[in-house]
Amino acid sequence: MDKDRDSADIRRVLAGDLAAFENIVHRWQSPLVNLAFRFCRDRQRAEEMAQDAFVQIYRKLGKFRRESAFSTWVFAISLNVFRSSMRRKSLPVESLDDLSDLAGGKLPGMELDQKEQEEWVRRAVTTLPRKYREAVIVFYFNEMNLTETAAILGVSEGTVKALLHRGRELLRQKLADKPKTTLAINEYTYESR
Repeated sequence: MDKDRDSADIRRVLAGDLAAFENIVHRWQSPLVNLAFRFCRDRQRAEEMAQDAFVQIYRKLGKFRRESAFSTWVFAISLNVFRSSMRRKSLPVESLDDLSDLAGGKLPGMELDQKEQEEWVRRAVTTLPRKYREAVIVFYFNEMNLTETAAILGVSEGTVKALLHRGRELLRQKLADKPKTTLAINEYTYESR
């Protein structure tokens, strides 16, 4: 179980076995790069952001109090690193209108295939205001529950519910004038048009 391996590796790192941190990096590298990619949409930058997150995780490992799951703590630190990185170098704003090429030349009103729909949704999420984008990414794309999402974002569960509700509403509005798409996020399914 990863939880047990994380605990053992944390103890080893804190006892001076720096090689044990490599095990932590191996387990968490893919999830952190994927999370970073959701923010920046650039694989190389996502890898750099994840590396920066690991530096912070290593530096703060002694402060991990085990009051929450290690995964929650890792994602919370990483999210802060990613936020800082995004503030330093903001993304070019993408218009959903630029996505017409993704429709493969189909006319508006024609249904998109699943892959095209997913790309429309991913792009729409990147256009959300930061607080909604972060909540949607952590909760839906990283499949966290409300408690974990609240801990990672540093807000209450009620606030997470409100952020997710407003984020879904904004997505629905952004996708309303696009070719027919079905936005399926967990138990919520929205259809435009």
